[in-house]
Amino acid sequence: MLSFEACPECDLLLNQTQAAPGDKAHCPRCGYLLQRPHKHSIERTFALSIAGLILIAPANLLPMLRVKILGNIQEGTLWTGVGTLLKEDMWAVAMLVLLSSVILPFVNMLLAFLLSVHLFYQRSNSHMIPWMRWYQHLYEWAMIEVYALGIIVACVKLSDMADIKFGFGLYAFIGLLIVNAMLANEFDSYTFWRRITELAEK
Repeated sequence: MLSFEACPECDLLLNQTQAAPGDKAHCPRCGYLLQRPHKHSIERTFALSIAGLILIAPANLLPMLRVKILGNIQEGTLWTGVGTLLKEDMWAVAMLVLLSSVILPFVNMLLAFLLSVHLFYQRSNSHMIPWMRWYQHLYEWAMIEVYALGIIVACVKLSDMADIKFGFGLYAFIGLLIVNAMLANEFDSYTFWRRITELAEK
């Protein structure tokens, strides 16, 4: 029995095939990248999601920066940044920072863990398809890179007028940033969908 898939870009119907790990499959009409399988994508996603979940707590709760200006010392965390925005009545910006830098990165890391652990241990779950859809829809909104850029800008501006020391929270945040980038590279949506479908049909 033949099975078909449509190109997401031009809707051309194609015979459904599986590219070998390391190869790429492009649409013959528009050139859209259809597949780019990674070796051990599920296993690496499993490991990276565990590392990310471990790093999220210290990255969010421990001080990132210790700033000393004219004898006054202040320590900043992700949560104090959100709190400061709320005190300044910048509710929209505070909610955006909270969602994109705290809540959504945690949700996406948790979804990656749930998907990979079920596929790694070959355990079917009726929630896997919704989890996969949520992961793909929410991933673009988790923008911890933007917060990292804000930290760099703040450090540059304060370097001439204050004594700045980096806290463990910042190192955990940098680690989380690296893990998140590696996860984005290793997470192979095509392989995950295929394995989810195979488990559902058993």
